[in-house]
Amino acid sequence: MAGFIDKAKIKLLSGKGGNGMVAWRREKYVDKGGPAGGDGGNGGDIYLIAVEDMTTLMDFTFQSVFKSENGENGRGKSQHGACGKDLYIRVPVGTVVRDLDTNKIIADLKEAEQTVMVAKGGRGGRGNTRFATPQKRAPQFCEPGEPGVERHLELELKLLADIGLLGMPNAGKSTLISVISSAKPKIADYPFTTIVPNLGVVRKPTGDGFVVADIPGLVEGASEGIGLGHEFLRHVERCRFLIHLVDLTSENPVQNFLTINNELAKHDERLAKTYQVVALNKIDAVDAEFVLKMKEEFKQYADDIFAISAATKENLQDFLNFIYQKVDEIEKPETEIVTHEDTGAYDNDDSAFAVYKTGKNEFVVEGGKLFRLANVTDSQNLEQINRFQNIITGMGVFEALKQAGIKDGDEVKIGHIVFDYYD
Repeated sequence: MAGFIDKAKIKLLSGKGGNGMVAWRREKYVDKGGPAGGDGGNGGDIYLIAVEDMTTLMDFTFQSVFKSENGENGRGKSQHGACGKDLYIRVPVGTVVRDLDTNKIIADLKEAEQTVMVAKGGRGGRGNTRFATPQKRAPQFCEPGEPGVERHLELELKLLADIGLLGMPNAGKSTLISVISSAKPKIADYPFTTIVPNLGVVRKPTGDGFVVADIPGLVEGASEGIGLGHEFLRHVERCRFLIHLVDLTSENPVQNFLTINNELAKHDERLAKTYQVVALNKIDAVDAEFVLKMKEEFKQYADDIFAISAATKENLQDFLNFIYQKVDEIEKPETEIVTHEDTGAYDNDDSAFAVYKTGKNEFVVEGGKLFRLANVTDSQNLEQINRFQNIITGMGVFEALKQAGIKDGDEVKIGHIVFDYYD
């Protein structure tokens, strides 16, 4: 599968918010200057953006972990910390994004420049300036910044070609796409030459164009994982219609045609009903009588049948003129991918905690928010300790300690803060 990757797993971590600061104005001739602690900066968000100049997810085999910048801590003189830079991750148009933890599809990026936020950065904590009131003019505390969001996502690429080119291995698909477009696929006289989908842009006489996807050869059992085609059946789901290329030099052209259509039906019933143009290929290698016989046989399976030679370009122009017409007539199908509005990008809540008994009279309380609160609390400052105690009381920490069997005089440790418990 070298050269084409259509699925990838990535890990994201948005930036954490900077802590607020406790600071004071210390200017000459300014008596009782008051609080001057600035807010912390917000952490950087992470976005996915669909771009047209990428055709695979191969880049994510080299880098699968992405982090945006953290916000800076607040500063003195009421200066706010800088916000972390947002991170934009480029993905190909046609990428479907799934949350691996919830198994929910959170985005279907079908248009160029379409953007979705997948991880919100943490909010910066407030400095002590923010807590000043007429009653409390000198607050001795600040807020910690919020954490970033950690996510595990799966990216799946569904090519947005207008036409899917189907056929058994060595049916001549690569040759056809090479002569009708600017694509230069690998061509040889053995099966499975194409092991990645080739995309070719075909220019119409009017000047505009459309995209043809040469899907690697399908064989019987492809929908169950046999051969190569099962990896790429998803790429024909969004095509306007299909060109079914049939090799007239094969042992049983009709059976080959039916085999591939059977695999399409097993993968997706809607695919089996997608309009198909049948192109009987390699007429330069068989006699004219056989070509007429095959055209008659295929009339029971398809309405539009062309006999061509991709190698010699015989009858190719009439075939292309018909394809130009169908591209204008047939709209792209509406994809039925259901996305969830709740993308999980904003889950910055880390208020969960756990209580552990680490000794006969010792308890440790661990949790992200508790650790952040302890981090901005000076254990020598009575006002900050009182605020810390009020917050953890509201969070239910003392109730959890009681349930864990704590007794008066036992030691409790939360981050760097250590105190003796008394009910």
